[in-house]
Amino acid sequence: MQYVKLGNTGLDISRLCLGCMTFGEPAAGTHPWTLNEADSRPIIRHAVEQGINFFDTANSYSAGTSEIILGKLLKAFTRREDTVIATKVFFPANMWEGSDRPNEKGLSRKAIMANIDASLTRLGTDYIDLYQVHRWDPLTPIEETMEALNDVVRAGKARYIGASSMYAWQFAKAQHVAASNGWSRFVSMQNYLNLIYREEEREMIPLCLDQGVGLMPWSPMARGRLTRPHGQQTQRTRTDVSGQSFYLNTEAQDGRVIDVVEQIAAERGVPMAQVALAWVLGKRGVSAPIVGASKVAQLDDAVAALALQLSAEEVARLEAPYVPHAVVGM
Repeated sequence: MQYVKLGNTGLDISRLCLGCMTFGEPAAGTHPWTLNEADSRPIIRHAVEQGINFFDTANSYSAGTSEIILGKLLKAFTRREDTVIATKVFFPANMWEGSDRPNEKGLSRKAIMANIDASLTRLGTDYIDLYQVHRWDPLTPIEETMEALNDVVRAGKARYIGASSMYAWQFAKAQHVAASNGWSRFVSMQNYLNLIYREEEREMIPLCLDQGVGLMPWSPMARGRLTRPHGQQTQRTRTDVSGQSFYLNTEAQDGRVIDVVEQIAAERGVPMAQVALAWVLGKRGVSAPIVGASKVAQLDDAVAALALQLSAEEVARLEAPYVPHAVVGM
């Protein structure tokens, strides 16, 4: 395993971050394709054995059961001081039951203070290494949000704070408010980036490069679309409603990119997943892509991608068929 600093911080993270949306009780929340504790166990154990020390979850994944499973299994396989745990706040912990309840979601001071304590309880830990805002909250003043996050850090409940998908102007505004008041600033941006969605290259990535903010791209393999020939379906692609909406209007164009991934993978004699992930790993500013895995072999593919160096000619071939996409994930 390779290790790097997260952006300009002194925090050492594995070059791969294990995304934990895959883990959770299937009957809880909105993801029926998740793995329960017993099925999650060998994957998290293998991640630890492969040297992955960076794990990303969220309060809203499978109604909080993702945090519960992750916290329990990390205790079984490694020491707390050897792990970097990231979780998120914005969506209600139970997307079905809490969406209409006042103060159950968003980034108000009340919501942040309640959710940090709830996440700590579910994870079974005294602190979170990276506490991230899952989305921008247009209904709460950013000053209120950044001050509350600063207080979370000062209370020792989080070591660092980060952000996820938002517009570049929103991220810049949040950083300016924090800097102007001497509050903790975001050290990371968890944004949406893969070979068939590259809109972040326009503004967010240049901003983060300029500011020394570490990038943690989510869905680097486009929810599995870049890991198999164009048109093949899985249980997740058939039931993942949000994933379907991301690519609904660009399926034909995206298919041309996927075809090139398949061609280069065949030429290299490696799985398509390794080619797709190697492209993301090669992007300047990327600290650690967030990779999901429902099988141990998928983790092995991700680790193998660390050693795969794409040539300039291969990168050009992969990027050539791309067409602009409507902005999603915000």
